Amino acid sequence: MTYDLNRFDLGDMLKCSLRLREAASGAPTLEVSAQRICRFLYEQLHGPGVDRACALVRCYKTHAFGSLEPELQEFARSIMGSESPRPTMKCLTLMATIGATASWNSRHLSRGHRAIPLPSPEIVEKAPMISQLIKELGLELSSVLQPSPEVVKELAGKRHGVFHVENALGSPYIPAQDEFVARYGIRSVLGFGGMLASGDLFAVILFSTVHVPASAADRFKTLALDVKSAFSRFSDTNVFNRISAPAGEGARTQ
Repeated sequence: MTYDLNRFDLGDMLKCSLRLREAASGAPTLEVSAQRICRFLYEQLHGPGVDRACALVRCYKTHAFGSLEPELQEFARSIMGSESPRPTMKCLTLMATIGATASWNSRHLSRGHRAIPLPSPEIVEKAPMISQLIKELGLELSSVLQPSPEVVKELAGKRHGVFHVENALGSPYIPAQDEFVARYGIRSVLGFGGMLASGDLFAVILFSTVHVPASAADRFKTLALDVKSAFSRFSDTNVFNRISAPAGEGARTQ
């Protein structure tokens, strides 16, 4: 059974929600769970005249710089240049990716998004897509970058939002207009997510080649709850894959 991203009615949402929870369950690490979620959405969402509605599906989660594996720390340092990262600085980290080109199917092959430093609200504001994503998910930049226990308790229980760019071409919120949006025919961008009890932000982002209206996008708030439920059972010790996972389930590419 597949689901029409162009309409994604109530029936689609309920059925997709159930199958998404099943796909994400039983994973040994959060990375594997994220890869299963991305693969499910990439394979099951279609549109008028196309078998797959998305050119690219990605999952992100924030992590403190000090908790990242050395490869990701080095990547984040390379972006920051001469500025020294704090151990507690949040990084928006690519957990899983699947798409229409080979380099989109391993987080290790991403050229610019493996671990994006978020040193301050002022700097994040200069990254339009990231800042708008956080705001449309119903969160304050300061709450994501330096989450206090009080804010985490308030937001983790109820905030699940949708980031929606109905017309990606020409949008100030979607970078790489020529080499990505125009080249791959991206029509709409849809993100959904929220905050975990750990204080970390999570988001799944769909780059769709079919038009996604607001009515369809809004129903993905329910799927944000499913992803949160899947991710909430992981501790800090089983986030990233430490050994090779089975093919198609987030296996590491060396």
